[in-house]
Amino acid sequence: MVRFRDMGDKEIINVNEGKRLGMLGQTDLEINPKTGQIEAFIVPSYKWFGLVKEGEETKIHWKSIKKIGTDMIMIDTELPEEG
Repeated sequence: MVRFRDMGDKEIINVNEGKRLGMLGQTDLEINPKTGQIEAFIVPSYKWFGLVKEGEETKIHWKSIKKIGTDMIMIDTELPEEG
């Protein structure tokens, strides 16, 4: 079993674009209140070297996760949904 707190330093990478989206520890979770399951990660956009949040967020659905490795989480999505 892997705990969420142990995964906080993993990078989230979009394999279609080869783009780093952020760190898992900087995300919010979207949880289904009926089932308690994680449905999506909400990744904020930062500017000023990660010190200030910009207005847009990226929603990554749980089903988009293809691989959780030792250093990163690989997602496969053509166009991430904007929050």
